[in-house]
This record gives sequence, structure tokens and C-alpha cells, in this order.
Amino acid sequence: MLATLQNAFKIKDIRNRIIYTFLMLVVVRIGSQLPIPGVDRTYFANWFASQSGDAFNFFDAVTGGSFLQMSVFALNITPYITSSIIVQLLTIAIPKLEEMQKDGEDGRKKIQKITRFVTVGLALLESAAMAIGFGRQGLLETFDFINVVMVIVTLTAGSAFLMWVGERITEKGVGNGISIVLLINIISRIPTDFISLYEQFVASKSVAKGALAMLIIVAIILATVVFVIFLQGGQRKIPVQYAKKMQGRKMVGGQSTHIPLKVNTAGVIPIIFASSLMQFPVVIASLIGKSQGTGVGAEILKGLTTSNWCNPKQPVYSIGLLVYIVLVIFFAYFYTSITFNPMEVANNMKKQGGFIPGIRPGKPTTDYLNKILNYVIFIGAVGLIIVAVIPIFFSGVFGASVSFGGTSLIIMVGVILETLKQIESKMIVRNYKGFLND
Repeated sequence: MLATLQNAFKIKDIRNRIIYTFLMLVVVRIGSQLPIPGVDRTYFANWFASQSGDAFNFFDAVTGGSFLQMSVFALNITPYITSSIIVQLLTIAIPKLEEMQKDGEDGRKKIQKITRFVTVGLALLESAAMAIGFGRQGLLETFDFINVVMVIVTLTAGSAFLMWVGERITEKGVGNGISIVLLINIISRIPTDFISLYEQFVASKSVAKGALAMLIIVAIILATVVFVIFLQGGQRKIPVQYAKKMQGRKMVGGQSTHIPLKVNTAGVIPIIFASSLMQFPVVIASLIGKSQGTGVGAEILKGLTTSNWCNPKQPVYSIGLLVYIVLVIFFAYFYTSITFNPMEVANNMKKQGGFIPGIRPGKPTTDYLNKILNYVIFIGAVGLIIVAVIPIFFSGVFGASVSFGGTSLIIMVGVILETLKQIESKMIVRNYKGFLND
């Protein structure tokens, strides 16, 4: 990785792209510290301390602490991520969007434009809910129409600006801009988490126990990162053979290739969907001031909160973890089913004269792909569950609460690997151009 970066800095165009990306990320981090006028910035710190749940912890992690500090980037790029997922799901339900998706570059630009409008709409909705819901409880120094409108406009503008920053990084920088912004937000919270772990498990212990605790923490983190790297890079390659055919006087075709099925076919989406679905009631209860209390409703909310899972003193709440695992597996199958169509792949192979050795074209190929896909999805879902449950387990049993959970690690590793691949591909293209020019 370091060798790749060193070689990249030797090439002027790539060096300029990396510097541009870095400067834009500096702007992002500066904006994450700018306060919104009329907002009590200590409100959320006090509110978090009084909460028994952690519905907003992941949200605060992916916003780089902007949410907790209630800065102009408090919503960050979460509306864009949500709108991208919504539009992608709608391409299955709306034929017009499906046609756009298959319409090449022009269709992609139209879908991107729709995504931008949906992003602004979601940002308006979320900022209004926060300004009104939390404003009544003390977020705003003065709860009146002007302050509410100012918070809504500021949060929406901040989210729209970050969307613009992400697109500029994609165009003039390196990697996927939105993913890079998300990555720097998550990384910005890691030093605080390490300091918290050090104070909790190392500083308060004897030298021997502290050293042992530090070794265990480092070993667990490294093992999880390595596991995520293998999970992200794992593939099941299905061999494909293309029959030879005559074109004019030449015999073409006959080459062998493969269909790469990623083990983690759905990426981090199943975890995000499962977490969002389970935390939705907790978020609504917090907004209306009903998160605290007693009774059946309060017990259900506790069962939906990850900080109450794997707690030996309250094992009944771990039922929520079982529901979470089922949801992750379900969404892994669901999301893959709408992004990978075995029948379409089989038909395209048949049109191009391709076939899987030992499998007849048509329906047998579709059935074979479905069988392999179901197996691969399950393995990937189990891997996702392992990564997601590790921090939950240590949080429940040992009280080791950190903001970077399994979801954050998968995002970090995936974005870093993808960005390095893009840098390498740009270096290869540049070398080819240099060879041709010479």
C-alpha cells in the first residue's frame, strides 16, 4: 500500500488529484466544527449521557462527531446515502428508472440527478424533524419560527454542500468522493475511541494487566480487520466457456473466462438496513421524548438497543440480537436478489454463445447460478454477522463501547481497498499513455 502511494506521488496528475482530495477533506473537517447559530451545542452531549440506548451512536460515527456537536454538517452525507439506496431499490419497482439504468452514461446522469433531488428532500425532512423534535426539548436556545427555519436551512445546505464536495472529489480527486468523505468521518472518531479503551482497560490496571489488555485489544482489532479484508476480497469464480464460431473467414471465440461472485455480494447494506429497521422505533421515541419510562413499550425499546445485547446481567434483551441476525441474513438475500439477476446473466451468456462447463444453457444455467448464489450469500451474511457482533459482544460483556463497530470497519476497509485500486489503475493508464507517446 505504501509503495503504491509513493509511486503515485511521482506522477504529477495523480499527485495533484491526491492533494485536491486532501484539501477537500480538510474543508469537510473544518465544517464539522462550525456551530449552527442559535443552537445549544451542549444539549446533545447532556442528552446522550442521559440515554440508556445508542440509537444515534452509529449516526454520530459516520458524521465524524458532527451530529453530537451539532455543527453545520450534522446531517453530513447520510441523506445522500439513504437517497442512493432508495433510488436503487426503486429501479426495480419503476420500469422508467430501470430503463434509465440500462441507458448507459446518459441514463446514469439522469439517475444521479434524481438522487440529488431526493437527497435535498430527505435532508429537509430530517432537519425539520430534528429542529422541531429536539428544539422543543432544549436544542434551540430560543424555540421560535426564525430559529427553527435557520436550523433547517443550515443543516440542509450543509448536507447539499457535502454532496457537491463528494462529486468534486470523484471528478477531480481519487476514489469515490462520497465514500472518501464517509471514510474520513469514521477515521476522525478512532483516536477518541482508542483513548477511551486505554483509560478503561489499560490506565486503571497494573502494568502487567494493562499490557495484557492492550495486546488483547490490538490482537482483536487486527484479527477483525484481516477478516474483513478476506471477506471483502473473497470471490467464487464460476467458469464460462465461449463456443467457437465463424465470422467471415476467421474462427473467433473459444476463450475461457469466469463470472466473479463476491462472497460479500451485498456489501454493508444488510447491516445498515437491519440496524435502521431496529433503531427506527428507538429514534422516534427519542424525538417525541418517550425513550425513558417503564412498561412493555420501554422493555421492547431496550431489546432493540444494541448496548443491552450480550449483557450477562440482562440476558433477556439479547433476543434483540437474534432478531438482528435474522434481519441481516434476510436483507443479504433481498438486496442481492435485486442487484444480481441469474436469469438475465444466463440469457446473456446464451446469446453470446457462452456456457458453464457441464451445465446446459437456459434454465439449467439459471438454476445452477441460483444454487451457487444462495450458498455464497449465506456465507457472506455469516461473515457480516461475525464482524458486526464482535464489538457488540465486547460492549455487552466487558463494557468496551466504541463508535467504530463492524459496519464502520467494513466501510473503512472497502473504501481504502477500492481507492488504492483506482490509484493503481490510473497509474497503469498513465504508463500506457507514456509508452504510446514515446
